[in-house]
Amino acid sequence: MESRTFDLIIKDGWIIDGSGHPGFSGDVGIRGDRIELIGRGIRLPSQKVIDARGLVVAPGFIDTHSHADTIALVDPTEDSKIQQGVTTECIGNCGLSLAPLNKEHLPDLQTYVAPFLGGFHLNWNWQTMGQYLDQIKCPSRNIAALVGHGTIRITAIGPENRKPTPYEMDKMKDLISESMDQGAFGLSSGLIYPPGVFAETDELIELCKIVAKREGLYATHIRGESNTLVEAVNEAIEIGQKSGVSVQISHHKAGGKKNWGKVKETLDRVEKARTQGINIHLDVYPYTAGSTMLASILPPWMHDGGMDQALNRLKDPQVRLRIKGDIEQGIKGWENMNQFAGWEGIVIAFCKKEKELEGKSILQIANERNREPAETAFDILLEEAGKVVMVIYAMSEEDVRTVMKHPLVMIGTDGIPSSGKPHPRAYGTYPRVLGKYVREEKIFSLEEAIRKMTSLPAQKFGLKERGMIAEGMIADLVIFNPSTIEEKSTYFNPHEKPEGIEYVLIGGSIVLERTKLLNSQKGRVIRKA
Repeated sequence: MESRTFDLIIKDGWIIDGSGHPGFSGDVGIRGDRIELIGRGIRLPSQKVIDARGLVVAPGFIDTHSHADTIALVDPTEDSKIQQGVTTECIGNCGLSLAPLNKEHLPDLQTYVAPFLGGFHLNWNWQTMGQYLDQIKCPSRNIAALVGHGTIRITAIGPENRKPTPYEMDKMKDLISESMDQGAFGLSSGLIYPPGVFAETDELIELCKIVAKREGLYATHIRGESNTLVEAVNEAIEIGQKSGVSVQISHHKAGGKKNWGKVKETLDRVEKARTQGINIHLDVYPYTAGSTMLASILPPWMHDGGMDQALNRLKDPQVRLRIKGDIEQGIKGWENMNQFAGWEGIVIAFCKKEKELEGKSILQIANERNREPAETAFDILLEEAGKVVMVIYAMSEEDVRTVMKHPLVMIGTDGIPSSGKPHPRAYGTYPRVLGKYVREEKIFSLEEAIRKMTSLPAQKFGLKERGMIAEGMIADLVIFNPSTIEEKSTYFNPHEKPEGIEYVLIGGSIVLERTKLLNSQKGRVIRKA
């Protein structure tokens, strides 16, 4: 006689298990934090039953690319990810992590990450990656961390534009080893941002050998996503080939109209690299606009020595003339964002002081001030001490679809939590994919979309026991209505919650029920074993 009882049974749902295989009707029995039984007509006793008729039961979504490093500390109840079905998010991307650090270069690190802090205050009372992760208490969702190459470089070298000495190189390797021993899943880089922009390929190869030895991941915001896109992808492939590391190309795109269509070539190159034994994948967010620091409009030489020195240089009219010349003419190898977006395509998403600027383009602000657009952008950087995030309109819808439907591509938000008018991807990425691109446009199946959001990132990042609905797996689940799911956030009203997400479970506990967030911080910090 069967003596088992369940804490929860999900009845009569359409189960899409994350594998990419066709969905099927069935029940899921959960005991504790685990899926214990999958079948039809489960009639064993349980404390709670969810009627999932007409609803999809899927593994919880895994956000491969997040900038929630700060919000995880200061507001563990933050719910923008839970509301869209995310149960695990990977932080520390684009070379930006909040650890490790040291006192000597802490001011440089604080300035480096400031635009990604979302206006929140931190006490900075940690040094190592392990100590930082210890600070994250009872988050609303699971957190997995990468260690940032930019942070490592600042901690070992400072913000200078030069090669590391042999001693500094060893120091960076030691910091990566220590961070991974303490739970980081790998290394990220942001090669358009200082100090990542100062690093040569050989430096990255040597550091990635350490990551590969520990079976970690190298996630890279490549050196160019516009005019030098192909060359930048080639560099990522070379790093994977020469170091043996598993490579993840972040938020793949082609910026600027003259570069639209290049993603077909880069995806072909990635496919060829796979045939040569290089473990390489990509991620994408489902929008034609990106978001990053406004200071990224400045040429690389401006960032030598850190943000404070860049801001001091901006006070000099002759320096401003030189910057404008570089913006107009370009510099070989530099990701010149103004060149492919224009001042009308650069919109202020967040600034700490002049909140009235949020949601306005640089061109619009310049017209209001009766001032030249470039000078206006420089003024804003000075007025806000560089702590400005922008939304930048640069990609084509056809390219977004091309990248998204490729089998090697997974979904990430690249969300930067903040007040103001942040990019709507922080609130609507997964419902947008499931509503717009699956239900309405049918660019791929629901099963394939779920695979891209669950098992594929779990396998890539090494998130064991997650990403699939199978007996014995951790019960991180999302239950949604495939007929109604859609994003509601927009560029002008980004904080709107999506529709159609009915339940979210983390570790078997219901954290969202009928769109109502429960007072239950059931997430945990996941550390690499």
